Amino acid sequence: MLQIGFWKRLFIWGLIALGLLLALPNAFYTRVEQSNDAVAAIEAGADTPENQEIAGQWPEWMPSNLVNLGLDLRGGAHLLAEVQVADVYETRMQASWPEIRDALRPERASVGTIRLQDSEPGTLRIRISEPAGMPRALEIVRGLARPVQTLTGAGSSDIVASGQGDLITVTLSDAEKQATDERTMQQSLEIVRRRIDEVGTREPTIQRQGTDRILIQVPGIGSAGELKALLGTTAQLTFNPVVTRTTDGATSVGPGEKLVPSLDEQGMFYVIETAAVVSGEDLVDAQPTFDQNGGPAVSFRFDSTGARRFGDYTAENIGSPFAIVLDNEVVSAPVIQSHIPGGSGIITGRFNVEQTTKLAVLLRAGALPADMNFLEERTIGPELGQDSIEAGKLATAVAFAAVLIFMVLCYGLFGLFANIALIINIALIFGLLSTIGATLTLPGIAGIVLTVGMAVDANVLVFERIREELKSARGPARAIELGYEKALSAILDANITTFITAVILFVMGSGPVRGFAITLGLGILTSVFTAVFVTRLMVVMWYERRRPKQIEV
Repeated sequence: MLQIGFWKRLFIWGLIALGLLLALPNAFYTRVEQSNDAVAAIEAGADTPENQEIAGQWPEWMPSNLVNLGLDLRGGAHLLAEVQVADVYETRMQASWPEIRDALRPERASVGTIRLQDSEPGTLRIRISEPAGMPRALEIVRGLARPVQTLTGAGSSDIVASGQGDLITVTLSDAEKQATDERTMQQSLEIVRRRIDEVGTREPTIQRQGTDRILIQVPGIGSAGELKALLGTTAQLTFNPVVTRTTDGATSVGPGEKLVPSLDEQGMFYVIETAAVVSGEDLVDAQPTFDQNGGPAVSFRFDSTGARRFGDYTAENIGSPFAIVLDNEVVSAPVIQSHIPGGSGIITGRFNVEQTTKLAVLLRAGALPADMNFLEERTIGPELGQDSIEAGKLATAVAFAAVLIFMVLCYGLFGLFANIALIINIALIFGLLSTIGATLTLPGIAGIVLTVGMAVDANVLVFERIREELKSARGPARAIELGYEKALSAILDANITTFITAVILFVMGSGPVRGFAITLGLGILTSVFTAVFVTRLMVVMWYERRRPKQIEV
């Protein structure tokens, strides 16, 4: 006999109610999205009456997770960037000069004076006044080499030093260049991701393509130009020793020095040492704040390593100026009055509140290790996305209506039960997509349309099996029970194989392919649930109430 226990029934209806509740915010998409954005703004400190009013558009006790719309539905920006990985070689070589200089200084008796020469990017050329001391100089420089920290570079050193006459040439080894390229790409990916996430965009796509390219797709952003402006700002903060200051922008500088303009003082330039004492890489936090005069400023804090270097430098150079350099402009060049322990400070300048907020975001995200050239850029307008949404709605509605009509015509009342389960199935899919924060794209809509067709397959198998059992002169109750029992193995076989395909698509694919795999996989799970449990429960409840002597399927 047909039997479904009370607690099992309660559990099934409870899951349905929960799924419908989680899917509900998508029926009020714009209102909920505006409310979520206002809540996020309030949590970030913008607690204005306007935000409070917008946040109140949706009750706090209600679920507020939405299915994110992808770039092809929402519009946004598409960029393909090429990372200039070779730029890092020059930075590495410049940073190693103070270490090499300090290592050679105790050996002046044998190597003579040490002078940095003009060098090609990624190369250090050092002249010593005593060519006879070249073997000793090379021994010292090579002693500074460190092992390459990769499996492929095991056994290799990070620098290669050679000497000819009185000139030492230092470059990165091939193994270190390869390791540096990999680190540069990973760091660029992470910084791009953090910068985009900081400005509140929804579900960006950030993927590595090839050896030195990054694909960036950001739904909901105004234009590709706006995205480029955010990504193109390096926010490179360094603290450099000051050699001199001048009003002559054509002042010649020596090796290991560079000329940079002042941000606040019009026509003023500073000659600073290229090698920084500390840099933005040592930052652990940066926040917008106000200085002692009430002007907008940015506070910062170094990590333990940066704090120690900063403290040691200030202790040894009291009375000397040092420059706070932001993107090759001197923000300020104070004179060190005393030892500054703790590794924290404040950046002041001609900023407004908006500029300090953006600067703090960029500093927290870190500096891009290398410049990016944008090879491809597209701005996808919301009109195109709206057309896609309308086309997707039409396709889903046509498929939905065709399936509903077919099921009623073929199976009568049982087909109506299957149709109700199908509607519940679609709601459960959107509830799950909202819960996991999935992004819906055009391929995702295709997955839902395909699920609509597949969702009734299990019911068709059950109903056809019930028909076969009725032909064997069995009673209605026994025919329904055997129909579900004997069709179960075929239902599981068909759906498990399709689910395995969806898993493979998700693991092996990327972007839109994954979106299709997610909707297909979730659709299979909800389809089996609604067919095996929900439809059966409705049939059993109907049978218990009507107790028909015979049934038409």
